[in-house]
Amino acid sequence: MKNGNQKQKHLTFEQRVEIEKGLTENRSFAQIARIIGKDPSTISKEVRRHIRIKERQKDEFSQIPCIHRMECKKRMLCDEMCGIQCKKCRKPTMKCIQVCPSYEILACKKLDKPPYVCNGCGKKGNCRLPRKFYSSKYAHDEYRSVLKDCRVGINQTPESIQAMNNLLVPLIKDKNQSINHIYATHAEELGCSRRTLYSYIDACVFDVRNGDLRRIVRYKKRKKSTQTSAKDRSYRIGHNYEDFQKYLQVYPDTNVVEMDCVESKRGEKETILTLTFRNCHLMLMFLLENQDQENVLNVFLWLETILGKTAFKRLFPVILTDGGSEFSARKEMEEFSDGSKSTTIFYCDPYSFWQKGACEKNHEYIRYIRPKGSSFADLNDDKIHCMMNHINSEKRDSLNGHSPYELSLLLLDNTLHKALGLTAIAPDDVMISPELLK
Repeated sequence: MKNGNQKQKHLTFEQRVEIEKGLTENRSFAQIARIIGKDPSTISKEVRRHIRIKERQKDEFSQIPCIHRMECKKRMLCDEMCGIQCKKCRKPTMKCIQVCPSYEILACKKLDKPPYVCNGCGKKGNCRLPRKFYSSKYAHDEYRSVLKDCRVGINQTPESIQAMNNLLVPLIKDKNQSINHIYATHAEELGCSRRTLYSYIDACVFDVRNGDLRRIVRYKKRKKSTQTSAKDRSYRIGHNYEDFQKYLQVYPDTNVVEMDCVESKRGEKETILTLTFRNCHLMLMFLLENQDQENVLNVFLWLETILGKTAFKRLFPVILTDGGSEFSARKEMEEFSDGSKSTTIFYCDPYSFWQKGACEKNHEYIRYIRPKGSSFADLNDDKIHCMMNHINSEKRDSLNGHSPYELSLLLLDNTLHKALGLTAIAPDDVMISPELLK
């Protein structure tokens, strides 16, 4: 006897075999339940759910009895003037099931109560009434089919699919918004999980395809350069990534800002300088006429002027950047115009872009608007400002469904927002595509 606690578990094929065997041996539901460790009501539901009606082979000399056979006195159903009752007629064409409009099949009354089937009936071999059986193989196959079918298809109505399509198409195709951003602002309207939404798109349920999503293209493996440089690296002494990690151990609550440049197509001088706050991923963007030290220092001087020294030191205590030549004037960047200390600059290791991952991740959003290899010649400060506000207003999974702008209001000095004109874009108006600047 199996006495294990198997409540809330699906029946196995072996348990169904025990049920069939118990029915054949005329055991009660309670006895069968004790054998397989289930409740008697479970056995009752299982048997009634998977009853199989077994058809008899056709026999021209026998028919299933009618429920009215005892009191039936009908005559002349064949339109012939004879005095024989139709139920006693032996003509091959005179079968009640074929000619009588009042014919009703007689059902066995024993099938209305447990065990509901004929497995253990001693008369099942000669009985002419409709017979019902429980088969373990048939029941298990039917169970597996239902289990599979309930997980196949789309659990949505045509109306809800159309509503979801009307919501997704303009946001993805026209504004190139990510699924993360859309789900963060329209989760209740979509009415399904994010994983399900991706599955629907993959199954071509909507007018949006995988090719319309941002990350469908995979990146090629980057080739490391084998060339060595003889440039002066003295400005990095005491300010390498190892020194940066030691600094954070001493001052763990320091707000880190990551700095880098996004280049235009080859042969053009215009560059976008980015400053990304690691704690909230807010990104500042500045258009440089040339990718050199002078233009970078001009941005620092402009920030000092518009923010003031106190706010600048509070917002930019530590800046982490790469070893590009435009950032080699470390001492000048670390001082205000009067020579006082403004910030501390550290440098990543060569070919270790992951060390300033927040900055590199934000550059992807710039490339959605201006793909790699495109020109920056038509950009101006207004367009850069527009790009910056749209990118900072997109909600992200890494920020728990919030946008960098929303978090920056809580974590940064709001003097920055007023001075640079940082504003929030309405969720449905956020556009991360080349169409933004057209």
